[in-house]
Amino acid sequence: MTLPSKSPAQTYVATFDEFVRLADYSLMDNLNADPDAKSGGDDHLARQVFSGHFVPVAPTPLAEPEYVTHSSTFFNELGLSDELALNEEFRLVFSGDISAARAPMRQVGWATGYALSIYGTEYVQQCPFGTGNGYGDGRAISVFEAVFNGQRWEMQLKGGGQTPYCRGADGRAVLRSSVREFLAQEYMHALKVPTSRSLTLYVSKSETVTRPWYSQGSCSNDPDILVDNPVAISTRVAPSFLRVGQLELFARRVRSNAHPRALEELHMIVAHLIEREYKNDIDQKLDFAEQLVELAKLFRQRLTSLVANWLRVGYCQGNFNSDNCAAGGFTLDYGPFGFCEIFDTEFQPWTGGGKHFSFFNQPVAAEANFHMFWTAVRPLLAKDTAKETEDDGEALEQFDQVRRGFAEEMQNQIQKMWATKLGLAEFNPQLFKTLLELMTRSEVDYTIFFRELSHIPDDVSVLKKSFYVKTSQALDEQWQSWLDNWRELVNSDKDLSGVSAKMKQANPKYTWREWLIVPAYQQASQGDYSLVKELQEVLSYPYDEQSKEVEEKYYRLKPKEFFNAGGVSHYSCSS
Repeated sequence: MTLPSKSPAQTYVATFDEFVRLADYSLMDNLNADPDAKSGGDDHLARQVFSGHFVPVAPTPLAEPEYVTHSSTFFNELGLSDELALNEEFRLVFSGDISAARAPMRQVGWATGYALSIYGTEYVQQCPFGTGNGYGDGRAISVFEAVFNGQRWEMQLKGGGQTPYCRGADGRAVLRSSVREFLAQEYMHALKVPTSRSLTLYVSKSETVTRPWYSQGSCSNDPDILVDNPVAISTRVAPSFLRVGQLELFARRVRSNAHPRALEELHMIVAHLIEREYKNDIDQKLDFAEQLVELAKLFRQRLTSLVANWLRVGYCQGNFNSDNCAAGGFTLDYGPFGFCEIFDTEFQPWTGGGKHFSFFNQPVAAEANFHMFWTAVRPLLAKDTAKETEDDGEALEQFDQVRRGFAEEMQNQIQKMWATKLGLAEFNPQLFKTLLELMTRSEVDYTIFFRELSHIPDDVSVLKKSFYVKTSQALDEQWQSWLDNWRELVNSDKDLSGVSAKMKQANPKYTWREWLIVPAYQQASQGDYSLVKELQEVLSYPYDEQSKEVEEKYYRLKPKEFFNAGGVSHYSCSS
């Protein structure tokens, strides 16, 4: 097992000069800057932003930045040399010192505002001004945009310091949350789940911030101590960081007649979304109204497929508000996320999340976010009913029909996913219902159970290595009956080895286990990054059989001491 080798035929960007020459700032060049922004990017105090698509702002450099790690996999995909991560100027820029940039790269980044909706209800009280005009990227600052191998990518510093949207906070991210996000993004990519990506991770050798967290051995629901944490900056990368909440912000401005150009700016941000995320799927020759219908169809398909994939791999977003929902239809914002170990439909790692953002409720949360997307974009189709043409009316009806069909599309995607996960040609409702009941009663480990099932065993004893509780004879008999029924359906396919191989590509062997991640960021805070890099390697190949040593360490049930452990089984959003 080795990281992907570089193709000798490909030319790799090896110097900082070569890297900066790739700069191509489509967002700053094509959208409106906040007219009240301060010059030179010196805009670090919380304030209301009334118009414009972005605020130019310079990040705050880390004090004494030190390299922790980078994603060799992603560097290779971008055509960047691994040595670039250790380049002094590259390190300065991606640890927040953008003064090291030179033309055509700019010595200023940008932050964006967005609105917040939770389950379709609009909120403004999270904004310190009570207006919604101060909510947005409080510590995320994009610093670079370029086209690599035909694909546009935006690079954003998480923990890059204060912006006008900082809401009184310090704009920093701690090493703990930075390690988690860095590892999680690349793990999700390896799982074949659409996601933002990780580029680099740097930590300050001298700067710390105080955050509430959990004491050793604490079973408290909420953090019970204050901890000094090393400050870090991770660079996350995506085709864009446009969110549903961002579209909502502009739609709210239209609705409230916030300024004369409100409708124009809504049109601009939606057109930019199509350009950045859907350019290859939407015919640019179509009328804009027809493009919006296609946009709704494509976003619905991506979002429903994404959430089905989350369920497949056991992922729970934890806080799936509209501002955490990427309009490009991929996983974004790894805050209070977690992966289900003991199977529980109501699994929720975030203490503030509640059941509405729990594991099996994610399809409902996704529909609420899609509804807010539909609500935000719809004014562009219904902007002037008095002058509406027959074609405009037809486009509006088609747009509304896409919204009405969301629940059915979501159900289709989920049923298709469960059929694939179970190695079946089609979804069997009764078989699935019985399985969920048995999994819940036996407290199975979600990942180990489905991986063992992928071997297509004929006896329930094989599956018991995934059980957290001792089962009764009666329960064992129910399991055996289910297994026999399932095997009968699977056996309709003569090629069982082929079915098993396909199931193993849907059911990973190695999952994210928080109790194995905690030691990595704890050691990293002491300057030892070896476990972070070990996890990078293991999580890069989640479907593969790995060494015996890896299997013994990473393919096992959660030890009892981590049940109900603060910071492991549950955690606050503090980061």
